Amino acid sequence: MENRPDRYAWADTPARTAFPVASAGYPYIFAGAFVTLVFALLEWEAAAVLFLVVTALVILFFRDPDRVVPAGEKLIVAPADGRIVHLDVVEAPPFIEGPALKVSIFMSVANVHINRFPVGGTLLETHYHPGRFINASLDKASEHNERNALVIRTDEGPDICVVQVAGLVARRIISWPRPGDHLSRGQRFGLICFGSRVDCYLPPLAQPKVRLGDRVKGGTSVLGVMP
Repeated sequence: MENRPDRYAWADTPARTAFPVASAGYPYIFAGAFVTLVFALLEWEAAAVLFLVVTALVILFFRDPDRVVPAGEKLIVAPADGRIVHLDVVEAPPFIEGPALKVSIFMSVANVHINRFPVGGTLLETHYHPGRFINASLDKASEHNERNALVIRTDEGPDICVVQVAGLVARRIISWPRPGDHLSRGQRFGLICFGSRVDCYLPPLAQPKVRLGDRVKGGTSVLGVMP
């Protein structure tokens, strides 16, 4: 059911390295590498190998691959990698006036955790809410977990909302745009550390191009088409 456009473009300037890593991961990677080195110098082989594996896993988690973005009017792309766990119209969505088509993507720790703008538009406002850390694959995580919402005035006109939701082990939500910033469709805007969820609230008449259970790639997969 996924739409497959025949034209693509870069939303961000491609990285100069073959394996780009998000800068937010550097402290975790350097810490793991330092501990690994200490254990190696102490000749504690088992501990050194364990932390070497942990460091490698952290590098994989913070990988930040370049993505080509489908070109075409009114396309909505996935803001994150993962699996579609909710797809339905809700009558009273948070942060924007409803009703809205809610599309939720669950990211496991194995997914790329970089978040991308689903549409081209201007960031109107952000709303941060501290909360709990329920399993992000559950719908109640949208209401109870730590989350950060971005309200976007799309280039097509309607407002949409993208909500970064912390997961079971996530403890840090990162989002760098500020109100007034204009971002292109597929452009990076943040990430959530160590397992999470992203909720999209779209116009109720938006035409979905995914089904429950589908796996999507941030910036590349088409979620739907604006009305």
